[in-house]
Order: sequence, then C-alpha cells, then structure tokens
Amino acid sequence: MSQHQTPDSQPPGMASIDVTVDEPTAIPPPSRRAFLSLIGAGLGAAVAAPSIATAQRADDGGRRERRRPDREGPDSRGDRDRDGGGSGGVSVDGPDRFGRIFDLPPFADPSSELRAALIEMGRPGGMMDANDPLEVGPIRLITEPELSPNNRDNPANTAGVTFLGQFLDHDITRDAGSRLGRATSVRGSTNLRSARFDLDSVYGGGPEQSPELYEGFRLRIESGGQFEDLPRNDDGTAILGDDRNDENMMLAGLQCAFIMFHNAILASISASAATAVDFADAQRIVRRHYQWIIVHEVLPQFVGQEMVDSIVNSGRQVFTPNVARIPLEFQAAAYRFGHSMVRPSYRANLAGDEGEPFFAFVFDPDTFGDDDPDDLTGRSRAARRFIGWQTFFDFGDGEVKPNKRIDAVMSTPLFQLPMFSIPTARGEDIGPTSLATRNLLRHITWQIPSGQRVAAAMGVDLLSAADLSEVGQLGANLDQSTPLFYYLLREADVVADGVHLGPCGGRIVGEVFMALIEQDPDSYLNATAANGGVWRPSLPQRNGQIGDDFTMADLLTIAGVDPDSRGQ
Repeated sequence: MSQHQTPDSQPPGMASIDVTVDEPTAIPPPSRRAFLSLIGAGLGAAVAAPSIATAQRADDGGRRERRRPDREGPDSRGDRDRDGGGSGGVSVDGPDRFGRIFDLPPFADPSSELRAALIEMGRPGGMMDANDPLEVGPIRLITEPELSPNNRDNPANTAGVTFLGQFLDHDITRDAGSRLGRATSVRGSTNLRSARFDLDSVYGGGPEQSPELYEGFRLRIESGGQFEDLPRNDDGTAILGDDRNDENMMLAGLQCAFIMFHNAILASISASAATAVDFADAQRIVRRHYQWIIVHEVLPQFVGQEMVDSIVNSGRQVFTPNVARIPLEFQAAAYRFGHSMVRPSYRANLAGDEGEPFFAFVFDPDTFGDDDPDDLTGRSRAARRFIGWQTFFDFGDGEVKPNKRIDAVMSTPLFQLPMFSIPTARGEDIGPTSLATRNLLRHITWQIPSGQRVAAAMGVDLLSAADLSEVGQLGANLDQSTPLFYYLLREADVVADGVHLGPCGGRIVGEVFMALIEQDPDSYLNATAANGGVWRPSLPQRNGQIGDDFTMADLLTIAGVDPDSRGQ
C-alpha cells in the first residue's frame, strides 16, 4: 500500500511556496487545486495562512518548565519485587524499563483454577464476546446497528480514534521479554520504544541509523496501485520502524499518512535540497502537532474532557515518576480498553474496489493468507487496500462513522486473531487466539493488582458486587478481586455509559499520556513560541485558519490523503 509524494502535494495555504524536488512519477500527484479549494477561491495564502517556513522556523525549540505536583503517588513503599517500579513510578531505571504505579499485590496467585476461569471469561462465544451476527455481512453490521444489541455504537467517538490509539501504543511501548500467562519480573523485559510520543515507530533512528526508511531526508513511501502504500521488500514485508504498524489496513494507512505529513513539511521548509537542519526542523514540527492532537483531540475521547481538564489544571495525582516510563497497570490493563472500541467491520474506502466501496470485517479467518484478503488485515498490497479517511475522522461531510462503546464486550472477529499478529519470537507457544483471553492472561504475566485495590488506592468509589455479578459466576474469587482490564471496562460502562473511561481508568490513561509529554524536554508543552508565549499549532487548518483547533483531519489534509485529494 511505489508512490512518492510530489512537491505539488502542499498543505492548504501554501501555494506561495515554490519547492522543487526530483521525484519518480509512479503515481500522478494530487491536485494542488484540491488543496486550495479547501480554504476558498481567491483566499491569499500569504495573508490567510502564513507559510510553514515562516510560521515554524521561529519555533526554535525553546523550552519552558511545566509545574506539576512534587510528590509521589499513594502507597509509596517501593515495588514489591524491588524492580524499580514504586508507587508513582519513581525509579532509578530508565525509560527502557517498565514500572508500576502502585505497590499492590497481584489480583490472584497463579493456579490452574485461575487460568481456567480467565480462559472461560475470554473465550469465543463467552461473556466478553459481543456475539455479532457475522453471517449478515460487514455492510449490515454498520448500517443496522440494532443487529448487534450487545455491541453499541459510541456517539461521541469517531472510528479512527480506535486505530490512532493503537498507533500511539506502538509509539510508546513494545514488550521484549515477557511470556503470556507466566509471571515475569519487571526487570525481565525491555521496552523497545522510547516511552515518548516522538514517532520513533515512524522515524526509526533517523536517516543515519535507519537508512532503509529514507531517501535522503524524506521518508520512503510507495504505491498500492491507486494510492499510497508502505515501502515493502520483494516478499511484501513492510519496511518500518515498527513492524506492528502493518497489522491492519488502518494502522498501515496511519503510518503512510505520517510519512507523507513529514515529507510535506520537509518540502515546504526546504529552500532546495533538504539538509539535516531541515530534517530536524520538520521532525520537530511534525512531533509537536502530533502531540497537540493527542492532548486536544484523542485524550478527551478516551477519558472525557473533564478528566483532561482536571489533570492539566491540577496536575497528576497518581503517576508522578522521576523518569517517564510505561507502568504495567497502563500497558497490560488500562490502555487495552481500546480493544472494546473496535467495530466488527468497517468501510475501508468509498470507491476503491473497482469504483465501489470496500467493506470488510476487521479479521476474517476464511481469508487469512490470501494475497488480497477480503478482510482488513495488513501485510498485503493491492489497489483497493488503502484507507478513505472520511469513514474514520470528521471532514464535515457526514461520512464519519462511530466506534463502539467502552464496555466489557469485544467485537466477535477479535476472538480469532490472525497468526501473524501473535508474537512467538521468544519461543512461546501461540496460545489462545482470543484477544480478550490474551489480555486477561497478561495479568498473571505482570502480576497486575485487582481493579478493587487500584480503585481503593486512588480513592475512587468501587464497583458493586452487582456490577460484577457475571464474572463472579466463574469462581476464583474474580468478583471480589477482578482483573484490572475487565474492571476498568465495567467501570467505563457503569459510570460513563461506555462513552469514555471511568474515573479510575481515565486517570491512569490520562496521567500516563500527560507524563510522557510533560517529561519530554522537546515536547510542545515544553516549547516556547516565537513571541515568547505558550506554543500553539502554526500549521494551517482545512479552513485556512491557524489556531488551536488543529485536528487529525487537518494533518491528513496536509499529508494529501484526505477525501478531496483522493477525489473520492
């Protein structure tokens, strides 16, 4: 999914910038007129939307310190395994290690009874399976939501935020040492990502350390026949900073979009041939606008605007580490809430399948391994395998679709994962193919505390026995000491009607996100604008204005993958 974006692929408001770069002509360039039409005929780019070069060169990377509470989290007694976790994430270990927020005992001791209960809890057709009627086909499951009464649509979240959330996860965490369902010390695994929202899954180590990702200072991009695709080897394997970003078409599409976003910014600030300084400037611009979107567009959908405001205005309360690194309560439990948001099927694009829409299940075992599968798995190149983003983000055309509510059920296709998505490089068995079961078994791996203990440590009202009655029927005391992943899904459903996470899950996710950005010295939160004030987005929006409302739709437009640039 070999297109190379041309200099004509300029963001709206950038017509005054004349950039010439020698490019292959594998695909005709997107129309510059399509970009300009977004901000209205006759609108002077130099007046309405200053060039990226003008607006961003002054963004010199100056830093300001954000004040935050100088205290540790609750129960600050050091990690029970002396793994450097400690409550509040305090540790002498660096960001390449995982840690803990809370010094609390595991939710249960490993046993055959416990393992059996967790497998039953997450099995296909079990209590966490939405039992979507897949036999009606992918289209009707979108157009007739009443067919899946156990899998309700979320009126407040767009379909794209689910996969953007997965993209964010791949930017900050990759467990390199644990085994599913086997207790592992915190020191037993390395985090292969940077524990920063810095797009290292896109940039790799940069042009010198990861030359396979680059052509000069541009990131490589190729074609799937109609539109962009990831660069691939002869066997179809994608060439990526993180191979997980080819697991499904939506992730691959986001990877392509960020590649093309970087290339558009680089072309706009380069006088002629790009230099290392241009690359560093473009990278900084890309990262800061990406981080802005995380805090102002993504996080409110995940945790609710009230929680975001509480964290921003009053500081972090439970996750206050000296070194920002990924806590296991987040990595193994809280941040897996996104699996509940995945729909069973999507419209991948509006007219990519020989002029017709391409509808498909997210996973379909009947088509696994095909060269051009009828599902939305990645690792394949074909003309129809690209994303029409109007389904996933709001371009104001009425085409955007919602994701599913955050609750204790998951869409049925997630209970039979494709084999390539299950890691076995460390020699472990494939194990269960149910994503729900795998999430639950990771609580044994990482000795995650129960939802009840975490909520009590945070001073949050506990769910009642009635709220957890279904899991109580499984035995192993799971209704009294509930796996944190399941507990937080039920909390979101009970407290927030599944629109966003509840108070316990929302604060964990929100504070980890904010900590990673606050403790990044080059993040937008620590940057000083050209006028000495607080940094704000300086790239043009789709309406030609520059302001605080910069969104994913604007980023995708600058990248040249928006519906207007597609012409469909």
